[in-house]
Amino acid sequence: MDCIFCEIIRGTRKGHLLYSDDSHLAFLDRYPIDTGHTLIVPKRHYEMITDMKEEDVGRIFALVPRIAGAVLAATGADAFSLGQNNGRAARQIVPHVHVHIIPRYSSKGAVWTKRSIPQDSELDGIAEKIRSYLA
Repeated sequence: MDCIFCEIIRGTRKGHLLYSDDSHLAFLDRYPIDTGHTLIVPKRHYEMITDMKEEDVGRIFALVPRIAGAVLAATGADAFSLGQNNGRAARQIVPHVHVHIIPRYSSKGAVWTKRSIPQDSELDGIAEKIRSYLA
């Protein structure tokens, strides 16, 4: 079985892309906890963060301020949470390192388990808006 995130990186699976450089890709979570839920992944496949070199871990987290800032600006969120799970017991669903940026809205509270399945058109609109803040 192939990795879903690797398929998005290769372009063989649709992703609502926000940011790309030589080593990383950021895209909207297909099953977001809240509007604007974003994932940052290394383009090289690593299952767990402990498989990565320290400098590569630093590089992925160095992207968080820029991408989170664009997500906040585009969505009007009041805050955000970060998540990074490693292994099935930690509830890592896709076995490819990824950092979650989860926008938080004062009016909704900080729920961790509620997920929605938005339409592609809704995700496309959100992605376009976020990309405009990253340009």
